This record gives sequence, structure tokens and C-alpha cells, in this order.
Amino acid sequence: MAEVRHLRLAVLLSGSGRTLENLLEWIDSGGLSATVAVVVSSRPDVRGLRIAERAGLSTRLLPPGGQSVEGWSETVFRGCREARSDLVVMAGFMHLVRIPADFTGRVINIHPSLLPAFGGRGFHGMNVHRAVLERGCTVSGCTVHLVDDEYDHGRVLLQRTVPVLADDSPESLAARVFAAECQTLPEAIQRIAAGMLS
Repeated sequence: MAEVRHLRLAVLLSGSGRTLENLLEWIDSGGLSATVAVVVSSRPDVRGLRIAERAGLSTRLLPPGGQSVEGWSETVFRGCREARSDLVVMAGFMHLVRIPADFTGRVINIHPSLLPAFGGRGFHGMNVHRAVLERGCTVSGCTVHLVDDEYDHGRVLLQRTVPVLADDSPESLAARVFAAECQTLPEAIQRIAAGMLS
């Protein structure tokens, strides 16, 4: 059986930090072989930063304002590099970045749909769930994928489906999808730690 590595994670966020909170719960329970080495926020005064600070984690506030995508991406990944991160996890991170060569294949994202459906620019948050309902889909779900230089485009690593119910609102569907995300992202990270996903 392959040895399970202990991964150092850089978590990138822009908002509530619910995904960070979930990862910390998995780590604390022993279900995830990882440590959060640094939390990078693109916005000040967000709950995600407060969660990180309460947990005693190293944080960096790196707003993108006034910088090129390339220049800002280099600043973000410099922080990940300095924290000796094995894996970068986008957890509600609302920005396009350029992946430097040394992080190719080491950046993952969780997206609230079954990619490639309902992905790309503008498909985030409730926009995704409204679109799923408007299309009349009977299933939705979430996707963990490798991040490349396009929105929601890299190779799919793991997906989980949830039913779309006849009386669903965007909010009720979002809650069901987020519950699936809370299982799927830690599972994907643990599979990477165990060498089961490359």
C-alpha cells in the first residue's frame, strides 16, 4: 500500500471561508493528512481571514488591484512558495491566475457544478445553481479539478452528484451541493496525499 504523505496546503480564498473551515475540521478529526501552511485572501475584512486568524494560521492579504494578472499571480505564488506548500487549494477564490511552472499540476479548485457544464467566467455562487434550475437539469453536483490558466478548465480529478428536486430553489440546491463539496474536496486531497490522484 502506498505511503500517505502529509501535505502542506496553501488555501486561497475571497470570502466566507466555509471551505477552509471544513478542511480544518477534517484535519482536526484526523481524516485529512494535511496542514494548512498559509491562507491567502484576495479581499480584506472577510470571514475567511478571521477563521484563519482564530486558528492561528499564517495569513496573507493580497488584493489584486492595479496589477496585471501575471504580476499578481507571481505575488500569490511567491507566498505559497515561501510557505513550502505542496498543494494549493482554491476555496472560494474568485480570480483567474497564471500558474507558474513549479506549481503546474499542484493547484486544485472546487466548483459547484459537474464540469464542464456550468463552468467558466460568470459561473460562480448562485449563478451556477440558477442556471442548473433554468436548464431543467435533474442532477447537479461538484467537481474538484486541476487549475490551469482558464476558468474552470483543468482536468477533472473527482466529482460527486446530487439530485435536483422538483421544488428546489437556488438556495436549497446550493446547500445540497455544498454538503457534497464538504466531502469531495477533502477526499480528493487525501487521494493526492496517498498517491491515488496525480
